[in-house]
Amino acid sequence: MKKIALGTSDLEVTPICLGTMTFGEQVAEKEAHQILDRSLALGVNFIDTAEMYSVPARAETYGATESIIGNWLQRRPGARQQVVLATKVAGPSRGMPWVREGKGLTVQDILNSCDASLKRLQTDVIDLYQIHWPERHVPAFGTMYFDPSLDKIETSMHAQLEAMQKLVKAGKVRFIGLSNETPYGIHEFVRLAEQHGLPRAMTVQNPYCLTHRTFDNAMDETCHRLKVSLLAYSPLAFGALTGKYDATGFEGAASPADARIGKYESVRKQRWGRESALVAARLYNQLARDNGMTPTQMALAFCYTRWSVASTIIGVTSVAQLEEDVKAWGTVLSPEVLASIDAIRLVHRDPAT
Repeated sequence: MKKIALGTSDLEVTPICLGTMTFGEQVAEKEAHQILDRSLALGVNFIDTAEMYSVPARAETYGATESIIGNWLQRRPGARQQVVLATKVAGPSRGMPWVREGKGLTVQDILNSCDASLKRLQTDVIDLYQIHWPERHVPAFGTMYFDPSLDKIETSMHAQLEAMQKLVKAGKVRFIGLSNETPYGIHEFVRLAEQHGLPRAMTVQNPYCLTHRTFDNAMDETCHRLKVSLLAYSPLAFGALTGKYDATGFEGAASPADARIGKYESVRKQRWGRESALVAARLYNQLARDNGMTPTQMALAFCYTRWSVASTIIGVTSVAQLEEDVKAWGTVLSPEVLASIDAIRLVHRDPAT
């Protein structure tokens, strides 16, 4: 895998990134370290985490994922120099008071969260520090429409960037990124950074998969023109695009016992667990089989080969899943398959939005 630069930074990463939000909930520390070891052996040099992980979020597991990664870095001499390490500062609480006490995201929140992440990760510097979700109200996490009546800004984007600048100047953060952002948000963060000499967003981490392609409508142009790299998360739509729910659905005794949508009601009630999302996923999964591919292979190849995707974040619960996902690298989708994918989207649009 040829490494690519993120945004205009000197961070060079593999086009596959290891997502870690299952570490500490579905994946115990020993198994997580095995996945991290194998990921490095397979050539993946990019690791993404967040202060609020693991997921589903609980007070008991807050920060667990970063701690697991930190322990791995300490037990694996030289690993820190081999990987690009990304983490995220949580936005406003969203019903998680153990993550963020106040309603907004203050300057002090950003500074304190960074220090806490550095301690858990047992490192001196974070390569890419991302704002996990906007401080302002935006349509995200299954909310489809912007509602001005819900908008209440506690900390301006300018102030957030000034906090990031303090971290960069202190040597605690190398570059910054955004997550779950809108075209407006990306434009404004970049404009303010350029106007005031503040850290410029190099990346945006947003959902992107066959059943959630809203990025392809305006956001792709925004990122291309502003040189902001997309880190695509949930490329398998929380497992729906692996085919494992095709026969059973998301609920019921026949649903895979260890799968997130089936196991956790809080996940099932989100965008990924909609029946309309499963209807579309079944069509994509069958298209893959009809063309001699597994559903996982086609779904990942779609992300891996999109011009707009810099790196695809894969979340796994086993070494076997990791190897399957990495093996899909190099799969080329024919023009006919791509046309069929677009034909399905024309009818079903983006049901997991």
